Amino acid sequence: MADLAIYYEHPEWFKPLFAVLEKRGVSWIPLPVQEHLFDPSDLRAPAPVVLNRLAMSSFLRQDEHAIFYSQALMAHYEAAGARVINGSAALAIDTSKARQMTLLRSLGLQIPATVVIHRSADIVRAAAELRFPVMVKGDIGGSGAGMARYDSLEDLAAFAEENGCPTGINGVTLVQEYVPARDGRVIRCETLNGKFLYAIALNGAGTTFDLCPADVCMADKPSITIEAYTPSPEIIRAVEAVARASHLDVGGIEYMVDDRDGVERFYDINALSNFVANPLDVLGYDPHEKLVDFVVDEIAKTRKVAA
Repeated sequence: MADLAIYYEHPEWFKPLFAVLEKRGVSWIPLPVQEHLFDPSDLRAPAPVVLNRLAMSSFLRQDEHAIFYSQALMAHYEAAGARVINGSAALAIDTSKARQMTLLRSLGLQIPATVVIHRSADIVRAAAELRFPVMVKGDIGGSGAGMARYDSLEDLAAFAEENGCPTGINGVTLVQEYVPARDGRVIRCETLNGKFLYAIALNGAGTTFDLCPADVCMADKPSITIEAYTPSPEIIRAVEAVARASHLDVGGIEYMVDDRDGVERFYDINALSNFVANPLDVLGYDPHEKLVDFVVDEIAKTRKVAA
C-alpha cells in the first residue's frame, strides 16, 4: 500500500506538488475525482494518509460535480482510520461562505455586512438592510463564480424581477455589502498545520472576483499583480486562530482593508491552496516543499501508531 493518496479534480493545478513528491521519493497514488466511487461497507482506506485537494470551483468544470460526494467520502476515509488532511470538518467550512462568516465573527473578526437567504424572493428585502453597492453570491463559490454586484436597490430589484438572482448550488445565497478594498488590494494568508506560512498581496483586485493566484489561474488575469506581504502580528494571530477553528490543515484566509473606515474585513476561508505563481520569485522558496514536509511528518505519525 502507498503511504499517501491524493484526491483531486483539476489535473494541472497539482503538477508542482506531484513533482516535489516524486523528487522526495514519497510513495503516493492519485485518486482523481472523475469516475471515483466507494462502498460504505468497505472500511479500508486507500492509504494511511489522504490529502484532499478538492476545489470548490469544480462545479464550474463538471455538471455532475463531487462537492457533496466528497464530504461523504472524506468522512468514510476517516471512519476507515485514515489521517485525512483537510478532512470532513474542513470541508464543512469550505463548502459554506455563510458558515465562514459565522466562524469569523465568533473569533471576534470583522466581516462584510451580510444577510443569508434561501429564497430568491427575499433578496431585495435582505439588500434593503445594507449599504450599496452590494454583492450577491452563492454559498459555494470558487474562482469568483456566481457573484454579481448591484449599485442600487433599484438596479437589484429590476434585475431580480426580470431574471431572478444568482443562487448557490446548495440553494443558499449571501447578500453582502461590497467592500471597497483600500488601494485595490486583497491580502491572502496561507496557513499550514495551523500556523501562518506566508502572505501575498493581490493588487488590482477590484478588476475581478477571481483571485486564484496559482500559475494556471493567473494566465487570464493580466490586471492582477502579486507581491509578498507581511501582515501585522495581530493579523497573523487571527489567521492562525481561523485555521485552527476551521480544522484547516492547509489553506488560505483572505481579508482586505475597508477603504470606508480602515477596518480589516475577513471574507474567505479557502481549503484549497494552489500556492502562488512563480513562488521562487515572489517568496524566495517553493511552499510545496513545506507542504510535503508536513505530509511526510503525518505519514511518519501513522507509522508510529501502526507499529
